[in-house]
Amino acid sequence: MARVTNFFVGANSAEGFQNLFSQLVDVEDTYDLMVLKGGPGVGKNTFMREIGRTMEQTGTPVEYLWCSGDPDSLDGVVLPEIRCAVVDGTSPHVVEPRYPAAVDRYVDLGRFYDLTAAKAAAEEVKAHTHTYQGAYARAYHSLKAARQVELDGMNAAAAGFDRQRAQRRVEGIAARELRGRGRECAKTTRRFLGSITHKGYLWRFDSVDALCPKVYALSDSWELAGGALARLHGAASEKGWDTIVCLAPEDPGRIEHLLIPGLGLAFVTTRPGMEYSQKPYRRIRLDAMTEMEGKTRLRFQTRMAALLRQEAVAALKDAKAAHDALEAVYNPYVDFDGVRAAAAMEAGRLLSWLG
Repeated sequence: MARVTNFFVGANSAEGFQNLFSQLVDVEDTYDLMVLKGGPGVGKNTFMREIGRTMEQTGTPVEYLWCSGDPDSLDGVVLPEIRCAVVDGTSPHVVEPRYPAAVDRYVDLGRFYDLTAAKAAAEEVKAHTHTYQGAYARAYHSLKAARQVELDGMNAAAAGFDRQRAQRRVEGIAARELRGRGRECAKTTRRFLGSITHKGYLWRFDSVDALCPKVYALSDSWELAGGALARLHGAASEKGWDTIVCLAPEDPGRIEHLLIPGLGLAFVTTRPGMEYSQKPYRRIRLDAMTEMEGKTRLRFQTRMAALLRQEAVAALKDAKAAHDALEAVYNPYVDFDGVRAAAAMEAGRLLSWLG
């Protein structure tokens, strides 16, 4: 059975849409990257699902990259063993080939639109487009307000955090777990493990369990784990171990989860709203390493931030509904048989490269 993992390369945050699409693959070490072009409802998700399904059937590992706007739809599929991938290269995460045809290339799905019929629906298309863009703007305003409310609590926790105690714990774990040597030049893959979506927060801890049987869970309600995870990442890289660094959507400069598949080892942050539900190998209670003051105020701020995020989720639901309506306008004017035939042709090309 093929190994399947699930991540995100885009995420919703207080600063708007966070984008790791430029790091989807290392184009210097990629054989083929298909960049899909074409508008809403044209079949990009259908195309990528067909590629993933076909490669799974051959036993090839498949990494699915899901959409934060609609977590039931794909933004990309990566096939690491054959150094190939396919990605939605349209707004808000535009991707353009760097080495056209030699490495990355366009796949134009827009040719499967019935242009005459689509132009006849122009006013309806414009209306739905404006509606979903406005809903996203509302969502990001609410997320920004929530973030501003909670940052005071984060700063208070950081001020009372016993960093030396945490560092000693991390150094002990590194000495015990990061043994042996990986390869000469370690590779770091950057992803999001989840995002806030129209369904609320979604986290793909199933990928952690698929790659890493030994999991350290860092209980961290106040974003204290970033420094420890950065040190563990540095130590793993120095020893030549490839890593998957899962960044925080609200602060992409901060590591939230660290996976070291070559060692079967993971370090995940767990907190209310981002719970790791399995029993970890060890639990590190960072919350117990900080002294908090003004707990009544902090509880109030936590409730306010949660309410503002509920408003953001409601706006994301409105955006999803408007985008669904937009795709419903286009769907009757799309040659989906042609899309599937194009996907089957490209899947055959990939299969020819397996050997």
